[in-house]
Order: sequence, then C-alpha cells, then structure tokens
Amino acid sequence: MIATTILSRTGIIYCFLLLLLSSWNAAAQIVPLETFINDMVNRHGFNKLELTQLFANTRVYNSILKIMNRTTGKPRPWYRYRSNFITDRRINEGSEFWQQHAAALSRAEATYGVPAEIIIAIIGVETIYGKNTGDIPVLDALTTIAFHYPRRAEFFRSELEEFLLLTREEKLNPRLPTGSYAGAMGLGQFMPSSFRKYAIDFDGDGKRDIWNNFTDAIGSVANYFHGYGWQTGQPVILATQVRPEAINSLLSAEFKPLFSLKQLKQQGLLFQDERLDNQLGMLIDLETELGTAYWVGFENFYVITRYNRSENYAMAVYQLAQEIANIHYAQTY
Repeated sequence: MIATTILSRTGIIYCFLLLLLSSWNAAAQIVPLETFINDMVNRHGFNKLELTQLFANTRVYNSILKIMNRTTGKPRPWYRYRSNFITDRRINEGSEFWQQHAAALSRAEATYGVPAEIIIAIIGVETIYGKNTGDIPVLDALTTIAFHYPRRAEFFRSELEEFLLLTREEKLNPRLPTGSYAGAMGLGQFMPSSFRKYAIDFDGDGKRDIWNNFTDAIGSVANYFHGYGWQTGQPVILATQVRPEAINSLLSAEFKPLFSLKQLKQQGLLFQDERLDNQLGMLIDLETELGTAYWVGFENFYVITRYNRSENYAMAVYQLAQEIANIHYAQTY
C-alpha cells in the first residue's frame, strides 16, 4: 500500500514536471513584442516609436487562435475534401476566368512554363477567383499568432518581419492589407515571404498588386511555381497499383520524389509505362469512398504541395485544373 502510494505520488510529481517543462518550452517560443521591435530597429532600420505606435493599435483575434488549435486535428479523407473544391461552380467560374484573362494566362504560361489551368486552379481553390481573399488585417493576423500561439510563434514572427519589410518596399500602409486568418494575401494567398520572393509586376505599372490586379496575381502564381521547379510538359500524377507488402515501406519514405519509377518498381510499385522509368516519383495514397487508391506523384505534384503541404490540396488543384481545361478546350475547338 505504501509502495503504491509512493509510486502514485512519484507519478503525479513526474506528470507535474512534464507539464511544467512543456509550459516552459511553449513560453520560450514567445519572444516579447518589445524584443521584436528592437530587432526590427537594429537589423532593418525601422523607427522604434512608429513601430511601437503601430503595434499599440493591433488587435488580438481570439477567433484566429481557436482556428489554429482546430487545425491540428486529423485531416479530412480525400473524398470529403474533394467535394469542397471540385464543384460545378469552381469549374464553370474557372472556365470564365480563363476567357476573361486569356492574354495574361497565355503570357504567363509562355514565360514560366506553367499551364494556364494550374494557375487558374490555384486561384480558384484559394479564393474562388478573387471572391474570398480574406478581410482580416494582415498585421493583426500575424501579430496574433506570432505573440499568442507558441507552437507556431517563430514562423509567424518571421512572416511578420517579412510583412513589415514588404509594406515598406511597396510603400503600403501596414494597417491596410487584408487577408486570411493566417496572414495569406491576395488572389493567390501569398504569405509575406512568398510575396517578397515571387510576387511580380506582370503588367508593368510599377506595382506588385496581388489583391486587385489579376494580371499581377496570375504572373506571381506562375513565378512561384517556376521558382519551385515546375517541369514544363511533364506529368503531375498518375494512378497506379502497388504490391500489398510494399505499401507501408513506400509510404513511409520522405514526402518528396527521390527515387526513379524504375527504383520504385523494384520496391513493389506496379506501374506499367516503361517510358517514365527515369522520372522521379513517390507513392501517394488517397482515401476514396470505395477504399484507398494509389497514385504516383511526380516532381510537379510535389511542386504543388509547396503551396500547401497536403496531398489532398495538391490533388484538388490538379483535378480542378483538368476539369477546367476540359471545358476550355471543348469550347475552343
């Protein structure tokens, strides 16, 4: 009885120490706002008084923190995820978007090698072709997560830094840009770091406007994909089969196309087309209503996941793109 009590108390103390350590680690991820401001002053030459006044007027969104906690749950199965994005509305409006912005899309495809339908599908999935770009001040969204959500604080502090730099570079009032709950901006929902690296002035008016300028948004999405290595004219993803005993080992590999199809076949992939043996690929599993389906994702599929690291997301973009292209080319020829 005494031993049981001691063990019980020891367990309680151990759990308490673990909880304390966890809380300490979480708190350690939060850098004080004043430290961040001083860092921006010292490293980038910002005015301390102006930044202090700017942040004094920011709002903390509890709704954002609730969403961030909710997004840590188990992802939806593919067949449910698909039904939200591969819809008649998105397909038809995507076809209309192509007609309305044909010149910019054609020039983007010629310049960066990214198919028009992929560019359209990204904008369609992200914002329904600009109809839902988000109405939360980007400054508030980034500040909320950077200083009130320890698990992702470091990443969002970095994005907040990038945001302040881009607003200075673009001569924007940092209070004005709006976006998603996570600070993603414009028709293509670029994070600030992506804006600084990939957003372009595609119409030559001297501004990089991805909020209201469809030409700039189209060129910027194409540039983003080009920057991440889109391979013009190469496959994205193809259905396949796999030997049952090889499934776990193939799926446990790093989420990146590191092996040629010839090597994957040697490991248990059942893919018939020998013409693609030298292509790098990876096994993708997606849950359908009839069971698990298997696909080979190529480098271009991986590039789509650089926009959102999700197999479901990349497949939704790809399939929406195919549906839009089917309508477009049927109407054209």
